[in-house]
Amino acid sequence: MKVELFCLCDAATEAGGKLNVLGAFDRVWAREAPVTVAHCAVAARIRFSRIEEGTHQIRITFADDDGSLVLPPMESRIDLRFANQDLSVPINLIILMPQLKLPRFGDYTIDLALDANHLSSLPLMVRHVPEPPQPQA
Repeated sequence: MKVELFCLCDAATEAGGKLNVLGAFDRVWAREAPVTVAHCAVAARIRFSRIEEGTHQIRITFADDDGSLVLPPMESRIDLRFANQDLSVPINLIILMPQLKLPRFGDYTIDLALDANHLSSLPLMVRHVPEPPQPQA
């Protein structure tokens, strides 16, 4: 299998087998923690070869830089069946995360695994925006 796309984005949809991604990002700026990201999604497109036909377990984890999970692991099973002579088939995966709460400033990672094998990681950096200086009276 091959990961063709794996990103954190503002929004993602699927229509007619097409994966539509809007606003991929890896950084969030905020004035105070905890930080809430109003709307975001994780989008992935994974291509499988005919030899990989069968059932597979997908797992996505979201952890802070200490390895503590920020969200419960997101797991799904896929059952790949090839109906014709195609040599490969893509799977689009979208996980919507409304009101994502990040407990503190720092670095986070989103990891993608298939059948307990790590495939890819995404960084998410949550940074502090300092208050603007107050004008002198």
